[in-house]
Amino acid sequence: MTKDQPSPIRPTDDEARLLARTLLTEARFGALAVSLPDQTAPYVSRVATVAIEGAPHLLVSELSLHTKALTTHPDCSLLIGEPEDRGDPLTHPRMTLMARAEIADKASLKETWLEAIPKAKLYYDFTDFVMFRLTITKAHLNGGFGKAFHLEASDFAN
Repeated sequence: MTKDQPSPIRPTDDEARLLARTLLTEARFGALAVSLPDQTAPYVSRVATVAIEGAPHLLVSELSLHTKALTTHPDCSLLIGEPEDRGDPLTHPRMTLMARAEIADKASLKETWLEAIPKAKLYYDFTDFVMFRLTITKAHLNGGFGKAFHLEASDFAN
């Protein structure tokens, strides 16, 4: 981008904040990007997610590579937002959350999680499953073609 080209990033407004919160609240899975301790390339995995008290939470197995990565390097990104049945997928809203993961109290969140993802009842109580809370530090919202926004953690507060 040169000084003659306008920035493709729009000023963050209430409409963008509402869309960001809606994507976060409605997401039930996403693509989690982590840094593996012995690799230089990012590692991406599909994970289940539920927003609880404004923060994405992940229920993951300690046997997985992404869980091992989060325990050694808790900085991560989560891409959420799914294209609808019709149209170009790149015209549908999606958002990348930059976050820091920390262990959450899995037992206290069981009812909320199972209400959102009932099939998780099959494995929720497995001892190798842990819950992470992602504290959002920044986000990039693509609200559709030509609608890009940078968001801060404060943009997710109600």
